[in-house]
Formats: sequence, C-alpha cells, structure tokens
Amino acid sequence: MPLTIFKRGRFWHYRGTVSGRELRGSTKATDRQIAQRVASEIENAAWKRHLDGPHAHVTFAQAALAYLEAEKSERFIAKVAAHWKDTLLRDISAEAIRQSAFKLFPRAKGATRNRQVIVPTQAIINHAAGLNWCQPIRVKRFPVETRVKEIVDPAWMAAFAAHASPHLAALGYFMLGTGARSGQAVALRWGDVDLTQRTARVPLSRKNNEEHLVHLAAEVVAALACIPGNRNPADLVFGYRGRDSVNQPWKKAVERAKLPYRSPHCCRHGFATLMLREGYDVKSVAARGGWKDPTVVLRTYAHAIADITITDAVFRTKSAQKQTMKSITIENKRKKKG
Repeated sequence: MPLTIFKRGRFWHYRGTVSGRELRGSTKATDRQIAQRVASEIENAAWKRHLDGPHAHVTFAQAALAYLEAEKSERFIAKVAAHWKDTLLRDISAEAIRQSAFKLFPRAKGATRNRQVIVPTQAIINHAAGLNWCQPIRVKRFPVETRVKEIVDPAWMAAFAAHASPHLAALGYFMLGTGARSGQAVALRWGDVDLTQRTARVPLSRKNNEEHLVHLAAEVVAALACIPGNRNPADLVFGYRGRDSVNQPWKKAVERAKLPYRSPHCCRHGFATLMLREGYDVKSVAARGGWKDPTVVLRTYAHAIADITITDAVFRTKSAQKQTMKSITIENKRKKKG
C-alpha cells in the first residue's frame, strides 16, 4: 500500500507499506500539498534503498553475525540463523517470520514460538536496521496461554532437602533464596562464596564476564555449611558439571520425599512469587533475582489475588490509621462539647 497522509493536530502524517516494510511518521508540514510531496519523497527514497542501496543485498547470515559481534545474546540464534541462511533481509516479511515459527516448532505452543523464533529473528533484523542495513520490522506475537507458575516454597524445600544429598539440598536452597537459574548455580565456585559476609557472586554472563552479587539468607548459609569437603576456591560448590546433570538426582529426591513434582527452575519462580507476595516492588525483585527487564517479572509473576477483601488494606496503612484516629478524636471532642 503506497504512503497516504492524514492530519493529526497541526501536522500531516504519513503511513503505508513500501517494499514489504511499514512506514509511518510526521511530514512536519501543516500544508496538505507540501505534506503529500514529503510523503512521495519518503516513498521514493525507501524504494531506492530497497533496490539500489549499498545494503540492499545484506543477508540474514550477515546480520546474525553482526548481531553476535555486538555481544548480543546467543540464545536461540543458531536455529533461526540455520533456517534463514543467506536470505536477503529485504525479502523477510513479518508474516514470513511467523510462518518460520510453525516450520521450526510445528508442535510447540505460542510462548515457545515467540521466545525461540519471533524474538531472536526480530532482534537480529532490528539490530541490522540500527546499522542502516534495512528497515526495522514488527512481528505480531502468537497468543500465549497465561498460567500461574508452579513454585517451590520453603515448606516444599524443607521436605525435599530431607531426602536429598547435602549438595543437592544446598543447591535447592541456594536457587530458592537467590533466584539463580540452575545453570548459574552449578557454575558457582567456592571462591565466589563468602559465608561470613553471607554473599555470593553469581555469574550472569560468561561471555561478558558479568556477575551478580546476591545475599544469602540464614537458611541458605546453613545448607551451604552442610556441604562436606575442603572448599577450595576453584572447586564447584555443588559438584555438578552442568545443569542437565541435576535433573535425574532431583527427580529421585522428589520421589523419595513423595512431593508433587517441581523442577529446579520452580525455585526461581518461588523466589519471585514469594518476594512479590511480601510486598516488594517489581524493580527490586528483578534486581535481586538477576532479571535485566523488570517487565518480565511483572508479566510472569505479578498475578492478581482473587480475594476481593484485600481492598481492606487501603484503610490499614499507617497513614490511614493515623488519620482515622485523628478523625475519631475530633468527633469525640465535638460530642463532649455538645
């Protein structure tokens, strides 16, 4: 659809699709004829860039390489890069990206297709757009079934720990108390832990050598203190070589404890959910749990409470109670005078 103009406030704006890319913006003109001319020039320039521009023949593979060289996340990149290969960026439309999600994950749910296809593909193309290699792209996400995350809470963890090895029990307590992912936790070495100061340095990104300082609750310190061994700084704290090596002993311990199954990652769910239930704000929970984007915490864990009587809390705050007592005192004095 060629660019059309419409008025918004004082200025004329343009919108439409050129070479498969959606364009919209302000002409910064108040006169209709001038605005139409500006829109035509923008459309002609877009076609010229698409057909003759210096980056008209950039491939997805080249864009993916530039994305990784900029030290962006490698997560889920390999599969989409293998799918698009040397496809020109200008030939990749939003609908083509959605269709690629069906091809790559034919039996997956919307959340998986969004996370592993749409998000990384769009991120690579938009990074290329930032380099003026192409136009940015917006892709409609697949509907996602929202479910309350199953969590590990202290009671579940205590029952689990009673049937787990000291290493596995400490791992569970550490993930629940810090929000660490299992991959981050198993990479922890004794040199990263200070039981006296009750802190640990959790690796956030091996590629960028990022670390995240976490506080260790008394329960976590006690569990770590029960791990046998010499605790050499270079030794792995929990003794597992990777997160996959945790799954089998974790399942066995859950079975012995006769508990409803919760995966190791449910400890991270429990950390976020319990912190929010205690009234801590989303930004603080994200910072303490190592989420870079607080909106992820808000979208995933901030579930509405079903009990309608929680609105009583409005009148239980300290300021509200103080004002209520003041009003009662004034009313009693008025009655005495009367």
